[in-house]
Amino acid sequence: MYDGEYVLVYPDGSQANGAGAGPKNTTSCDFYNTYTKIYAPVVIDSSCSDVEEVENFQEEDRDTDVGLTAADILSNLSFNINTKSCSRLNINRANVWEGALRGFKRFSFDPTCSLLVKFTDDIGQTEEAVDTGGPTREFLTLLMDAIKTSRFFEGKDDGKYLSFDSKAAEGDEYFHVGRMVAVSIVHGGPGPRCFSPSFYQYLVGKVKTIEAPIEDIPDTEVRNVLLEIKNARTLEELVELADKHSSMLQTAGCYRCLRTLEDKEKVVDGYIQWYFTYRNHVSFQRFKDGLATLNFFNALEQHPSIFLPYMCYSAEDLTAESVESLFRPQMSPTGNRHEEERVLGYWLGLLNRCLKEIPAAKLIPQPQLTFQKHSRFPEVNVCANTIKLPILPSYEIFEEAMNYGIKNAPGFGLH
Repeated sequence: MYDGEYVLVYPDGSQANGAGAGPKNTTSCDFYNTYTKIYAPVVIDSSCSDVEEVENFQEEDRDTDVGLTAADILSNLSFNINTKSCSRLNINRANVWEGALRGFKRFSFDPTCSLLVKFTDDIGQTEEAVDTGGPTREFLTLLMDAIKTSRFFEGKDDGKYLSFDSKAAEGDEYFHVGRMVAVSIVHGGPGPRCFSPSFYQYLVGKVKTIEAPIEDIPDTEVRNVLLEIKNARTLEELVELADKHSSMLQTAGCYRCLRTLEDKEKVVDGYIQWYFTYRNHVSFQRFKDGLATLNFFNALEQHPSIFLPYMCYSAEDLTAESVESLFRPQMSPTGNRHEEERVLGYWLGLLNRCLKEIPAAKLIPQPQLTFQKHSRFPEVNVCANTIKLPILPSYEIFEEAMNYGIKNAPGFGLH
């Protein structure tokens, strides 16, 4: 892998001038930029220390990333994807991880080709759907959700670290997990969005070891032992606790001669560094090797603050205006669209009332709104990113029909 400076190259062969300057007529990139402004902003909903850690981290890279966006970088990384060839994946929604791992391990799988996803139901019947984007986006979203809760990561939902699993390491599954993350982001899907900020800083090389609070250790027994040592009030109590838990401390190389009460900090810090960093070094390296797929890890190292929202947990309330800007209404010719204009007003009113979140996936092609009279309920084409709004006589009837239609569409992740 090329280790030099990351250079942004546009499809026309030109290089970015400074930070993110480039052609203004790149329609897909411009639209993706609009989307990432909605999806990417970071509002960390965690402890105060995590908030300060992320803010400091972003401040360090602000000068080098001025004007550059995730849309610019991902547009460049995805430019080499071969859209005329595809890697086929057969996925069962009941066990996304198993199907994904089988597909990614297949010798014929090529991450530089477009993904062709076919879902099968629980009785093995293939869904009749052509993948023009919708199934792939759904698969990548489900895959990242599966990775979040897998045995490869441990910790809080909004602050996970790489775990130690000997069976997964033996099967080189950490490499495939990293590969899946890279493929998802470059192919237009979400990232895991669950990493601890301290783990992410270590991942991109900002720090040499992971410094984490005791509370982040998921093993209850280990956590309680470290808390006992940390809370020791006398040297005698500290020595007694160290002797009592000598086997655990020796495993991490932290069992030492204790001369002062302050030595307890060295014991606790040393064990935490071993737990999160050193015991898992080989698996961590293979995870990084997987992230290097499609040159994603190089971009991650060069622009860590830009990709922070893809890797670490973030939350932001969306506004009706932000979602309104995503959808392009397809209106009838002037003079014949008064009903459509009325229904469009209903749609905007519905956004103001009930908008909460939008799926974290790349929305290309651009979402569109069309209108139809043959059904009183909305219809959706997830491959074409199109919502067909029913033309109904009043807002109350429209809202009731939309709520019913959305709540009865669990197959697309709406609950």
